[in-house]
Amino acid sequence: MKFLGNVLATIVGLFVFFMLFIFGIIIIAMIFGGESEEIAVKSNSVIELNLEHIKNDYAGKYKDPWMTILADGEKVGLSDIINAIEEAKTDDDIKGISILNDNSELGIAQYKALRDALESFKKSGKFVMAYANSYSQKEYYLNSVANTVYINPVGDLDFKGLSAEMMFFKDFQDKTGVKMEVIRHGKYKSAVEPFLDNKMSDANREQISALLNSVWSTVANDVSKSRNVSVAKLNEIADGLLARTPEMAKAQKLVDVVAYEDVYHNAIKKALKVDNDEDYNKISILDYARKVATTSESFDSKDKIAIIYAQGEIMSGEGDVNKIGEGSMRRSLMEARKDKNIKAIVLRINSPGGNALTSDLIWREIELTKKVKPVVVSMGNYAASGGYYIACNANKIFAEDNTITGSIGVFGILPNFTQLATKIGLHSEQVKTHANAAEYSPFLPLDEKFRAVTTEGVEHIYKTFVSHVAEGRKMSFAQVDSIAQGRVWSGSQALKIGLVDKIGGLDDAIKEAASLSKTKKYGTQNFPEFEKNINDILEHLPFAKSKESFIKEELGTETYKIMEQIKRVQSQKGVQAMMPFEIIIQ
Repeated sequence: MKFLGNVLATIVGLFVFFMLFIFGIIIIAMIFGGESEEIAVKSNSVIELNLEHIKNDYAGKYKDPWMTILADGEKVGLSDIINAIEEAKTDDDIKGISILNDNSELGIAQYKALRDALESFKKSGKFVMAYANSYSQKEYYLNSVANTVYINPVGDLDFKGLSAEMMFFKDFQDKTGVKMEVIRHGKYKSAVEPFLDNKMSDANREQISALLNSVWSTVANDVSKSRNVSVAKLNEIADGLLARTPEMAKAQKLVDVVAYEDVYHNAIKKALKVDNDEDYNKISILDYARKVATTSESFDSKDKIAIIYAQGEIMSGEGDVNKIGEGSMRRSLMEARKDKNIKAIVLRINSPGGNALTSDLIWREIELTKKVKPVVVSMGNYAASGGYYIACNANKIFAEDNTITGSIGVFGILPNFTQLATKIGLHSEQVKTHANAAEYSPFLPLDEKFRAVTTEGVEHIYKTFVSHVAEGRKMSFAQVDSIAQGRVWSGSQALKIGLVDKIGGLDDAIKEAASLSKTKKYGTQNFPEFEKNINDILEHLPFAKSKESFIKEELGTETYKIMEQIKRVQSQKGVQAMMPFEIIIQ
């Protein structure tokens, strides 16, 4: 026993030492971190636009300084990148931007905003150049903005149009005995359709087709302007896969130069008037964005426009940089509302929706805020279902042409394992004091009275949702209902039917908010600041690989995404105001 005690004491001692060592490093970093060398931009420099680690519009802030140091995140958001590109237009040390083998997890509307920023940068007379070993369709959409587009001689270019695929589980449910009981309102609310049939409904096919064609129209129009190739010709290229090889892509004028990377760098040197045997000055977009952010913090303006970022699925609780929770959102709205220096609020939404109750709580906070100061919404990739719920009562709503929005509808899913349980010999019974005392059991058939009561709840939330939209958009209930029913719309479609006011990005929304508040000179202030405790900090220690990272590494990214979708469906409690499907444009 003494031996075991000594071993245990040694293990505990090593653990304590290790923890003290780690925290010692962190404390040193906190003390000396502010004294780190300032990011310098050399003259005659090029920004390297590497977006590999950029996922969200907003990188997040934390009230706890420990969390600020230890938070697992990119520390720079897309909004910081776009601000940096805007700053680079007038920075004499920056001569151009290089997009080199770029790939990222940004969505198509985020790429649209970034593309617009690069177009504006080009107008300053500075160059944008792009090179890739191969281009996915989404990557080409961004890279096509460049003055000169390069491609590797043995690479390829994907330009074929858009498609969507849905998997259906009805037969799978019948064979396994695992059934999803579905209650919904909205003929287009197809998030639950895979559990009800083995094929796509006509209504769902109609909305997906219209949505894809609308998004493609935006992509094709933007590429057409940048490459001086007609939309009709681009559709012909996509139909026939006429740009699949580097030579074919050049013949179709989708790229300018077929060459290896060294030739690309030599071309940049020539533009900078640097000898081929010398290196040229470059700075990463992340470093440049950090430098710009540090500089802009010193900008002293009494008046502020608050930018509140709502990104991710809507769930109950505090929320974080990837989840919208009522805790951080309501707190941010209240703080911005009470701050006399904040003259207006821009709510930047990038969300497919989620929990209906949380959506309503945030909607209510916006109602209270509107009585004090203007609220303008800026939509990113998604502002659908619950994402539209929290947008609908703003003073003005901005969306990109290819934003995915609408999906005004609700549903509930109840997993039921009765058939499976019976097959494997499991049986369940309930004893209750009153007719409706029992909770729903996944091991008993769905009681029709329970279904009726739940359906009543779904209908109530749908009516509330439509009523909120009707009031916010100054439309009748019938008008909203006719374009609701869970149908998804693109931003350009939403403009025509009255769900949004203007097409534009975050900067346009900020200008509108300033105009509504009659503010001419202003700065911006980002929200939310997330509240995290010591457990959250420990989970992000550098020596502790997160569960997500470990599983993703073992299963692979694609398999992990499928697992996440299944997990998400299982975790959806209560009535959902959720977009009916996930769209990923590659």
